[in-house]
Amino acid sequence: MAACSTKNQPVMEVNSLTAADILGNPDYQAISYGGYRGTTRDEQPTIAELKEDMLILSAMGIKVLRTYNVQFPHAGNVLKAIRELKQADPNFEMYVMLGAWIDCKNAWTDLPPDHDQESEQNAGEIDRAVALANEYPDIVKVIAVGNEAMVKWATSYFVQPGVILKWVTHLQNLKAEGKLASDCWITSSDNFASWGGGDAEYHVPDLTALIKAVDYLSIHTYPMHDTHYNPVFWGVPAEGEGSSEKEQIQLAMDRAKDYAVSQYNAVVEYMKAQGVDKPVHIGETGWASSSNGFYGDPGSRATDEYKQSLFYQQIRDWSDENGVSCFFFEAFNEPWKDAANPGGSENHFGLFTVDGKAKYALWPLVDEGIFDGLSRGGNPIVKTFNGNETELFQTVALPPDATAVAQ
Repeated sequence: MAACSTKNQPVMEVNSLTAADILGNPDYQAISYGGYRGTTRDEQPTIAELKEDMLILSAMGIKVLRTYNVQFPHAGNVLKAIRELKQADPNFEMYVMLGAWIDCKNAWTDLPPDHDQESEQNAGEIDRAVALANEYPDIVKVIAVGNEAMVKWATSYFVQPGVILKWVTHLQNLKAEGKLASDCWITSSDNFASWGGGDAEYHVPDLTALIKAVDYLSIHTYPMHDTHYNPVFWGVPAEGEGSSEKEQIQLAMDRAKDYAVSQYNAVVEYMKAQGVDKPVHIGETGWASSSNGFYGDPGSRATDEYKQSLFYQQIRDWSDENGVSCFFFEAFNEPWKDAANPGGSENHFGLFTVDGKAKYALWPLVDEGIFDGLSRGGNPIVKTFNGNETELFQTVALPPDATAVAQ
């Protein structure tokens, strides 16, 4: 196996890399990934399609993927696709943060969700995650117990921190017993507030115990959503009205990045207040490129490819400079997310469209030729808007007046 050299680590064999080596290492860029190309998850991507995606992401420097559940064949097939690519090319590198979905009792049913009890399905989900981690120990470097499973606005399925703590403890015990790789890191990936960085209602003893039990904290921060729900940083202030539109947008996006960093810092502060000092990484953040709802026009006017590009570069730069992994959400558009509303923002978080067009954030990489010879669904990787910036900027809206937003 070929050796690799990282900026802050000694030369080591690829197979010996652990989560501790990879997370926070700017040579190992991370992204959230779902390979679904249709409007339902019944349409599972094939191994060949997953390989297409792996090669595209690898070409742009991505080496760590995040998946979300093991209820469907998708995650296992991603691991199989990576293994086959590694067998074909020993220099191919890709690692996975494997998600295990956690629900409360009666989640996604006609019965009222019971947030104080967990779903009977959770045990099987954890077992499947462990089996995959043991089958692919050279690829699975992290298991994440739950995705936004503790945040209370996830009304359909959230659980109390004690449920997450139970399964994190179970996985840590498996490591101690030699039934799971000892260097596989265990976390939960959740909203910054769920990790103590927000309202005091989350500051419960089980959360403190969970912070002590995980190997690192994986937090989510979404300034884009708060351009509608909490727009304290959004809009064009009166003193900025004399600037050009591009300058005003840049300043708004600077504030959005600072807002995300403030949420990250709030979690770090709370963690340290519990007497804990361990890594904190961004398990999810992103910016949609289109919305026919709250975040488009006539809403907060936050979503277009230009603003997405600015946020992507800003958060990448900050995370690289600060030794923080950032699983940007997400690699490709996934139209199943809001199948009934094709214009909904949830369908447009990808850096690529479903048919493989690179959005504005990636146009420089297209110019560099890194995608030459690669395709998605038979389509070569080309720029959106046919590479026409004038046409792209016709879709870019100036944020509204800050005073009006605040009202």
